[in-house]
Amino acid sequence: MKITLEELRAWVAVVDTGSITAAAEQLEQSSSGISRALSRLESKLQTTLLLRTTRRLALTEEGQVFLEHARQILASVEQAEEHIAHRREIPSGRLRINAAAPFMLHVIVPLVGEFRKRYPLIQLELNTDDMLIDLLEQQTDIAIRIGDLRDSTMRARVLGSSLIRLVASPEYLSRHGTPDSVASLEAHQLIGFSQLDAHNVWPVWQQKDEFLRIKPTLAASSGETIRQLALAGQGIARLSDFVSRADRAAGRLVQILPDETRELRLPVHAVYYRNATLSSRITCFLDFLREQIQEQQLF
Repeated sequence: MKITLEELRAWVAVVDTGSITAAAEQLEQSSSGISRALSRLESKLQTTLLLRTTRRLALTEEGQVFLEHARQILASVEQAEEHIAHRREIPSGRLRINAAAPFMLHVIVPLVGEFRKRYPLIQLELNTDDMLIDLLEQQTDIAIRIGDLRDSTMRARVLGSSLIRLVASPEYLSRHGTPDSVASLEAHQLIGFSQLDAHNVWPVWQQKDEFLRIKPTLAASSGETIRQLALAGQGIARLSDFVSRADRAAGRLVQILPDETRELRLPVHAVYYRNATLSSRITCFLDFLREQIQEQQLF
């Protein structure tokens, strides 16, 4: 049977206060509880630690040796508790974040400088993956997910929702013309997703109350690859606002069918394991990200 910290604390308190009664008062326990803890400790060690008389308590030689070790153990535990408390006050340690490449490049990366300035003791590790990953297997603290969540083992914090637009480059439009209706899209090169078919639903109606689901003429697994293809004049693409905003502002991409576009938003979540106790570094990053998204109106 293993020795417990409670038994060690009772033992040291008895030695320091000089009596079981005083130790019980110090630890806010009953005298009988302290006495039982000492008896269990001696039984587990199979030795006598204290010589009890009616007038005082005296350490045996074994008790003297064990006392030194007990103090070291309790001091180490106290130091560890203080260290963890300090980490809660000043977030520190490695923070592993996973997101699809477009979100990482267009949302998180531009915020890294300010975050590191605020929390210099946190070491960020940024990983990109356009497909769903196993957080535990990949040792990931936070994953950013765009779209509906289906995994009930996850806890999630809503960061916002991303508006979707259809875009193309001026070069493509000059070569192929600008579509003037949803039906005219059939004559164009449509860039879509090769694996995430849910992302091939476009924010225009095929018929009333039914969004258009396309069959890509050019497909890619990564949203950032789709952006680059659109910039290269390879066709019309569906992109989130946080991906296309800078390109549209600079004229590198142009919105297609703005009058036909219906509001289609994808929820953006930060997810982590349901049974995880959130460390301060996770909490501060989630709070920071939500704050910056709102202040800079990134969605």
